[in-house]
Amino acid sequence: MTCSPASTTRRLTYRYILPTYSRFELEILRGSGCRLWTETGRELLDFGAGIAVCSLGHAHPRVTEAITKQAGQLVHTSNLYYTRPQAELAHRLVGIVGAEGKVFFCNSGSEANEGLIKLSRKFGNSSGHRYEIITFRGSFHGRTLANVSATGQERVKQGFSPLVSGFIHVPYGDLESTCAAIQPQTVAILVEPVQGEGGIHISSKLFLQGLRTLCDEHNLLLLFDEVQCGIGRTGKWCGWKSIVGCEAIIPDGVSWAKGIANGFPLGAFWVSACTKGKTGPLCDLLGPGSHGSTYGGNPVSCVAALTVLRVIEEEQLLKNTLELGSLFYKKLSNISCPAIAGIRALGLMVGVETKLVTPPNDQRTPAVRLADDLIREGLLAIPAGRQVLRFLPPLNVQRCEIEEAVEKFMQALSGQKTCVSPS
Repeated sequence: MTCSPASTTRRLTYRYILPTYSRFELEILRGSGCRLWTETGRELLDFGAGIAVCSLGHAHPRVTEAITKQAGQLVHTSNLYYTRPQAELAHRLVGIVGAEGKVFFCNSGSEANEGLIKLSRKFGNSSGHRYEIITFRGSFHGRTLANVSATGQERVKQGFSPLVSGFIHVPYGDLESTCAAIQPQTVAILVEPVQGEGGIHISSKLFLQGLRTLCDEHNLLLLFDEVQCGIGRTGKWCGWKSIVGCEAIIPDGVSWAKGIANGFPLGAFWVSACTKGKTGPLCDLLGPGSHGSTYGGNPVSCVAALTVLRVIEEEQLLKNTLELGSLFYKKLSNISCPAIAGIRALGLMVGVETKLVTPPNDQRTPAVRLADDLIREGLLAIPAGRQVLRFLPPLNVQRCEIEEAVEKFMQALSGQKTCVSPS
């Protein structure tokens, strides 16, 4: 019997790839803009964008051209030498933060946050024996062991003890609890301005300003995890600037990944040039030999990122993100459905919290169940926890695509009337 291409892909995956992902029953073959096509030719509207990765949609011609050209010139030479794309991208990212500092390049958000954790330990060791980092309940910082330890969700920690010590979790948005958690060994506060995987929870301006004040008062580092909410996703280059304004807060460190290079693997973190105590400029704390990455910041990933930033700027996609994010939120808010418990949004980070419950014979969470129903309607979205569905379309999404997504969402919801919690 001859297997179809779809069944071959799934059979090989089941047999040879570790089962660490709960995959949806789709074999993706190609993409263009906001659309994906399966191996069987089915078309899908992609409002997940690879979990906020494909900022410019799939197969953007300018990114493809830049990658192709650079691949024909130089793919890799290691960080033992200088390359122009890396230097230019670092210069561009420092400009995005808007304060003096330096950038380290890696391959993912986990690695970027790992770098911020190492920076904190180095700072703590340089200014007394301090090592503890405060993070927040509901947070998600990555899948390495240190980042699992930093994450404020118990479900991602199960089965991996003993975890890396030195992390304490407090309620998100609670300044009083954060202040009470500061001890002599505390060295930093790590926070997502918008919790993505945690369900699109948005910090308040007062909370972020209060964290800056606490860090200044106690000589702590303030670190922003912008892996998901950074690089234009909220309608400004930086997620925290969408919340507090352009110059109100300058953190000590920022991590990026996901949307930075439109799918080409790249992560980065920025460190401030400010001087704290007797340690000298923070951005020089991690000196030669203290940190590294074999592939981080290779020329191809950096030209991809430079192209992404250039296109966002030239095509005014920050403005598009604000306008169409607002339109999407408004249209979702107008849906009258008992299955919707609430909608949270900042730019094109949109989360719909549901009241759905899972039938006794169904192992899926309500969010996964709804995502499956959306796939049947031809729309991709990303579950976030048990009850929340995330919509993270490309920043160049069109108005007609927003309207189409809302129609498909309403169709999927129409089949959920008997599965709503009575509470």
